[in-house]
Amino acid sequence: MTAEDHGSPDPAGAAPLPRVLCDTAGLSASGDVPAGALWKLAEPGRQLDANVVRIPPAGRVGTHTEPDLDVLLLVLDGEATLICSDGPRPLRAGILTWLPHGSARGILAGDDGATYLTVHRRRPGMRIQPPGAAAGLRP
Repeated sequence: MTAEDHGSPDPAGAAPLPRVLCDTAGLSASGDVPAGALWKLAEPGRQLDANVVRIPPAGRVGTHTEPDLDVLLLVLDGEATLICSDGPRPLRAGILTWLPHGSARGILAGDDGATYLTVHRRRPGMRIQPPGAAAGLRP
């Protein structure tokens, strides 16, 4: 879902302009919201990745470790529990959480589910390289 920003495409060579990308309140306002990614930042040339994700009631994101990227997580709607190595932390709409790289984390949605925004540095794209190229990257 996108929000109309009344902007026009940037002329060639012009500086990029700020613009409205999404109305997050409108994403979960439609009642029966599907689980999964409701929105993704897909602008060309971006330095960030961002997603709005919906977890259904009592659904979960299994515990995992992100070795390379810090992640900001902002709960937009509902309640959840952040599962951390030092114990669970309650999350509700409005709570902004930093998930540092290397930390183990999981999310358990509450009785009404949870919708949240994540933002992190963009991962470089996958590249096809000739056979043996990876050997040159090893220490």
